[in-house]
Amino acid sequence: MSAPVQIRDHCLAALPTLGGARLVCIDGPSGSGKTTVATQLRRILPATIVHADELCPGWDGLPEVPGILAALLEPLAAGRTGAFREWDWLRERPGEDRTLEPTPVLIVEGLGAGARALAAWTTTLVWLDADPDRRKRRAFERDGDYFRDQWAPWAVAERAYFADEGLPDRADLMFRTG
Repeated sequence: MSAPVQIRDHCLAALPTLGGARLVCIDGPSGSGKTTVATQLRRILPATIVHADELCPGWDGLPEVPGILAALLEPLAAGRTGAFREWDWLRERPGEDRTLEPTPVLIVEGLGAGARALAAWTTTLVWLDADPDRRKRRAFERDGDYFRDQWAPWAVAERAYFADEGLPDRADLMFRTG
């Protein structure tokens, strides 16, 4: 059974945790396939996707992501519209304000999605990983030279985040991608 099918089945077997909705959080190191798996999951489970990198405020902003996500999820859990400000990575500054209407299933993918601060709302926590060389190659293919100079410091921030948050030990489901 494929990862998206297992994630879908786990999510739908659980009671709603985000108010009357379900929340799937997909976390793991850069280049592990989080966006790909979220996109595949949305093909078989109608859902809205939020990409954590859209709200991470810059290369040093990873520690802020859980709080930003919590501020988005709190109103959604109450059946109200959530809001966040996108981060403009090319201009390295805050970007557009975005709103998100309540949805039956929300997928949050990216670094910060597995934070303990979101655990009460999380229906299914997924951990993805892959061979480090493959992850690095994927990241550079995806982001080109933009990420190349940031890879090493970002990897340090990732490791600190994973250790602080107890990931992957808290995951409901774990997958190693191609």
